Parts: sequence; C-alpha cells; structure tokens
Amino acid sequence: MIKRTLYFGNPAYLSVRNAQLVIHLPEANGMDDRTGNNTIPIEDIGVVVLDNKQITITHGLMEALLSNNCALITCDSSRMPVGLLLPLNGNTTQSERFQDQIEASLPLQKQLWQQTIQTKITNQAYVLHTTRAVVVKNMLAWVVDVKSGDSDNLEARAAAYYWANMFPDIPDFRRGREGVPPNNLLNYGYAILRAIVARSLVGSGLLPTFGIHHHNKYNAYCLADDIMEPYRPFVDKLVVEIMDSGENISELTKSIKAKLLGIPVLDVNINNQRSPLMIAVGLTTASLAKCYAGESRKIAYPTFS
Repeated sequence: MIKRTLYFGNPAYLSVRNAQLVIHLPEANGMDDRTGNNTIPIEDIGVVVLDNKQITITHGLMEALLSNNCALITCDSSRMPVGLLLPLNGNTTQSERFQDQIEASLPLQKQLWQQTIQTKITNQAYVLHTTRAVVVKNMLAWVVDVKSGDSDNLEARAAAYYWANMFPDIPDFRRGREGVPPNNLLNYGYAILRAIVARSLVGSGLLPTFGIHHHNKYNAYCLADDIMEPYRPFVDKLVVEIMDSGENISELTKSIKAKLLGIPVLDVNINNQRSPLMIAVGLTTASLAKCYAGESRKIAYPTFS
C-alpha cells in the first residue's frame, strides 16, 4: 500500500484522536466539519513535511506517527528540509538484522556498491539520452567497467559528464547545495527521497547510519545516502520536466513543491514490474536485508524501463 505524503506550509495545530491525525487550520475555511478540523488515518501516512514556524504538533501525534513508521521532516527559515525524525524500532527482528549488517564482509559491501553504481549510471544515461538527446555510449560502457567497490571511481566520471550536459542552457552548471537553480529543486527533491529511503531502511530493520560506502561520523544517514543513489535520476528527470514546463525555478513556489512532493508516487520499474517509487524503495531495502543475512547477493534496484 502506498503511503501518503502530507505537506503543511501554513499555521496549523496537529494532534491525534482515535488513531487519526487531526488537523486544525485556524486560517482555513471549508474543512470537513464545523470546527475547522480534518482527519486522516495515521496508518495511511508515510511522510509528513512541516514547513511553517507556527505549526504546533502534539507529542501524542509524534508517537503515533513514529509507531507507524512515518518519517517526519522539518524545514528551516528558508523552507528547505533541515531535520528528519524516524522511529527507533521499525522491525520485529531488528537486533538480528543489525548484527547481520554490522558483520557484513568487505567483499560483500564492495559488490553491493558495484551494483549500486552500475544502476545509478544506467539510470543517469537514460535520463540524459531521453531528456537531452545526448550521446551516452560512454556512460553505458562505464556501467560495464565498474569494478567491485568502484575502485576506478567511475561514479565521479559519469557524474561529471552527466551534469555537464544535463542543463545546457545554464553555463558551467555545477551540482552543489549552494549552487544556482535548479540546485534548489534538486536539494528539495533529494531531501524528500532521503526521508523515503531512511524510513524504508528502518522498516526493514536496518541501521540508516551504517553505510555500504559512505562513512562519515557526522552523517546519521550514510546507508540512506548509499541506497538512494540509483533513485536520484528519477528526481533529476522530474526537475527537468518542471524546468521544461516553463515554471520560474528561481525559488521554490508552492506549485513546484507540490510536484516534488509527488516523488513517492513516481512510476519506476523494479523486478520487471511497474511500481510507485515508495513501494520500490521498500523492495530495495528488503532485498538489502536479505543480502546482509546471506540469503541473496543482489540488491533490487529500479530502472526506467
């Protein structure tokens, strides 16, 4: 079942009653009942984005959301995601899976990273060719050449080519958090994607902090950053579509945010079937848990076709 992504950008009072998220919007009219309240079943919610300093959320609601493996995102003064709250217990066999993950051999981790980068470059090549009609034979050759652990760092070579050609109308475009637009759209989209992946990792009983490749003592979501790599091109494609529609991307408008908040339901191909992205991420993290448990040697990653 696909979970809902909720965005709150106006003053609101959020509470819980009878396993329902109760929304009170003081400035809104036309709500479901005369008190100005609206309700949504907690079990239907996967991601909540809080983007206003005048939002009040009760402790009871946070407990209910986390108990149902919901990711809670908070935004800063610039309306960019700045915090992520996840449950501590997301799986009944969590301690066993933690142990499997921690004890994973270096050869296995290198093989998993090889698969991750191969799929990421494959998906980047698809986006670059279909949206910009750029020759990608070199990228497809790099996919084949990726070694265990990506020892030749073909990920970086592919990224350099990819970003140099993705936005041809922007001279010397560089991908970076502080870079010129559409970096703002990419930052926001990746933050939503990261929350989806982190949520699924917890649901699969894995530690989001303990990565396959990324290792940073200041990063609490190294594994999420690893697993989201092949999914990034789906966000990139959505950003290209927003730009090509003629919208002003100098700032994150409500219209643009609404489109980026649709990332969980983007259509992807995984295990030879079409699936919403959020469901696909769950399949990916479940397959990773099987790899750590010695039941498989391959992660299920998405492709465009």
